[in-house]
Amino acid sequence: MRILVRATNWLGDAIMCLPAMEALRAAHPSAKITVLGLPWLRDLYGGESFCDEVIAYPTERGLKNLKGKRRLALALRGHFDVAILMQNAFEAAAFAYAAGVPQRVGYDRDGRGWLLTDAIELPVIGHERFYYLELLRRSGWIPGYDAEAPIRLRGVKPKEFGKRVIGVSPGAAFGTAKRWFPERFAEAAALVALERGASVALFGSANEQDIVGVVERELTARGIAVVNYAGRTGLREFIELCAGCELMLTNDSGAMHVAYAVGTPSVTVFGSTDPIGTGPVGERAVIVREAVSCSPCKLRECPIDHRCMTRISAERVALTAISLLK
Repeated sequence: MRILVRATNWLGDAIMCLPAMEALRAAHPSAKITVLGLPWLRDLYGGESFCDEVIAYPTERGLKNLKGKRRLALALRGHFDVAILMQNAFEAAAFAYAAGVPQRVGYDRDGRGWLLTDAIELPVIGHERFYYLELLRRSGWIPGYDAEAPIRLRGVKPKEFGKRVIGVSPGAAFGTAKRWFPERFAEAAALVALERGASVALFGSANEQDIVGVVERELTARGIAVVNYAGRTGLREFIELCAGCELMLTNDSGAMHVAYAVGTPSVTVFGSTDPIGTGPVGERAVIVREAVSCSPCKLRECPIDHRCMTRISAERVALTAISLLK
């Protein structure tokens, strides 16, 4: 059996797919499972036992993108028995059809049902990890699943710092409404670092260097030893560094998902988004949230006073983190 899995495009979603991927491997131990997704997915899934191969999906723009996808689809003809589409897009089904995969499994959404051989009805779910597990269960690819199974990256070797390190990732994609304030991240990290006798490691994408720079300056002014990794690591290195931290302080972001998936204790500040649907999983992953009437709004930008974030103090986050580590 040759299985092609079209992966999701966002880091957090790809991590929440981990239980489904492990369940698929457990149900089909002798199958060749190939994951198709954006190039960074090799850093995430490449070391996991459920994955035999990762194929990079074209990311060029414009005409080059279309030509690249067509070439890849033609190259994959005859190589797979089934395509399981974790990604929701119409394009995912169109690609599997163009690649000539005889069985195409996915949720019946985005007008793509006619391209699927197994168009699965959308489920009512709680946490998003069940969305992917239910796709496999409802389509008969797994007999069932353990609802309490952890979400884990099992093929990760933690970075050995040789000392206690508190990780901080103050950015978040999608918009500013998800972001707690960098000055408060700095204050909270300083309080935890002083309590624990730790230094601080800062993380973020190249686009988040300005935000991370604010945290770095604030920590330096407080006399805290700090290393700024923002924009200077690939995904695999970030995962290993995160696994080596004693604690991670984050927003609702890809970094939050990485932290609980590698087993690092984490404190996440939630504001505009919904922790029930996409929050961290596990006893060592804690959220701090102010229950204001307008949250979760799921907006990119706050149209009023950002009260879901302004009402969360640095001291509250720091005390939560210190309690978690005791």
